[in-house]
Amino acid sequence: MNERERDVGIAAHARRRPEKPAIVFEGKTLTYGELDRRVNRLARALRRAGVGPGDTVALVLPNGFEWFEALGAAGKIGAQVVPVGYRAKGPEIAYMVADSGAKVILGASELREEIDRALEELGRGDEALWVVGERWRGRAYEDVLSEESGEEPEGSFVGGFNTLVYTSGTTGRPKGVERKIDPREAHLGLLGVARLWGMDEDDVHLVAGPLYHTGPASYGQLHLLVGGTVVLMRRFEAEEALRLVDRYRVTNTFMVPTHFQRILLLDEKVRRRYDLSSLRLVLHSAAPCPEHVKRGIMEVFPPGVVTEFYAASESGFTKITAEEWLRKPGSVGKPWPGHEIRVLDENGRECGPGEVGLVYVRGPRNDFAYRGAAEKTRAAFRDGFFTAGDLGYLDEDGYLYIVDRRADLILRGGANVYPAEVEAVLLRHPKVADVAVVGVPHPELGKSVLAVVELKPGESATEEEIVAHARQELASYKCPSRVVFVDELPREPQGKVRRHELAARFGGG
Repeated sequence: MNERERDVGIAAHARRRPEKPAIVFEGKTLTYGELDRRVNRLARALRRAGVGPGDTVALVLPNGFEWFEALGAAGKIGAQVVPVGYRAKGPEIAYMVADSGAKVILGASELREEIDRALEELGRGDEALWVVGERWRGRAYEDVLSEESGEEPEGSFVGGFNTLVYTSGTTGRPKGVERKIDPREAHLGLLGVARLWGMDEDDVHLVAGPLYHTGPASYGQLHLLVGGTVVLMRRFEAEEALRLVDRYRVTNTFMVPTHFQRILLLDEKVRRRYDLSSLRLVLHSAAPCPEHVKRGIMEVFPPGVVTEFYAASESGFTKITAEEWLRKPGSVGKPWPGHEIRVLDENGRECGPGEVGLVYVRGPRNDFAYRGAAEKTRAAFRDGFFTAGDLGYLDEDGYLYIVDRRADLILRGGANVYPAEVEAVLLRHPKVADVAVVGVPHPELGKSVLAVVELKPGESATEEEIVAHARQELASYKCPSRVVFVDELPREPQGKVRRHELAARFGGG
């Protein structure tokens, strides 16, 4: 490890510039000096509770300062955090806490009902729970910190992003993505990402998504690692995001296509109120971005700043700049440095240009396994290459195009229907704000195509109108057999539609 790689992290920046803002949240600021002392206190408290290298701490929290305090403290003592969604129900919380073996749970009082359910299912007492907010059981988080010194713990590490992330569980219960990371080197992966995007201590980063997802959390912690400033939102609101960019002269952010869609739904006069010229990089990923949405958001943000990358919790894949995308619309780009991409058919044969197959990647972060799921780990690899289960193809220039998730593929009467393709067409209807296409059981065809549509405010439409629009651009077998209208699609905060929920709700009609 060279000197530059050592002289990073919250403690290093607290020594050099203790008064520099580290995190800004709802009008309050934590400087690097203040953040470092709180991180040290939490690290000491976790050690006192028996948490050490390789152990886990579960976070059942909405966005807030405590997230980054926990990430920093766990990293300093070589432990891992287990992010648990703040929308998770008691049994889901209990499963992740039990499966990960978390010794301490940091839980928000506003989520007390589901945390109570989880503790009852686990049969654990209050000693495992440290409460952020109004205490109703367990120990108060601020009391825990007040009992400890703010000095650097002996033998501490830089504090990197060593997180036991649980996959979304679209094909069963979620599985933890385990990595064998030396705690002395846990920060190096984030430094590599910082170099990839040119991020440094002069940057101001807007966290627009929930911190229990890898993208928002890792890019937030990355900026604390290199000495930048993090502007944190509790939850995404389109106009508020633009206001924060203007107010704090934000230089970069990570968003998902749903965020773009919400910004584009704002009245143009509202968007023009805010100066967005400070932005030099707007990253997006996590879900497919319809072409018209991407072109629209490119008109909102400064020229050339919108950059897409394709990745999964398990591994990084590709990236594409705005300039490249305009030449290759719909592509997710070429591999990250040090990565290789292959597209293989079901027999492991390498597909030719334009031929759809499973997308595989080989890179430096392929050293992982799914916790307690050896068979699932083996199924995800072929000759050292990993697949997240996405279908796609490479063009003649080596640019990757994602067609859809293999798990979302609709096999209709023997023909493949890719939901993303149908959704992209339906989203071009002037009355449609959002749409999800899912396969539902059909007695003859096996599956039929169902479109669940969210209309723009004040609009009305008929099923026939939506289907007629689809028939103008799609083969008949790809068109929806049925259209239902909802007030709002059920999405995860990172933008992914809860398709299984829609299929279960509407699949019997």
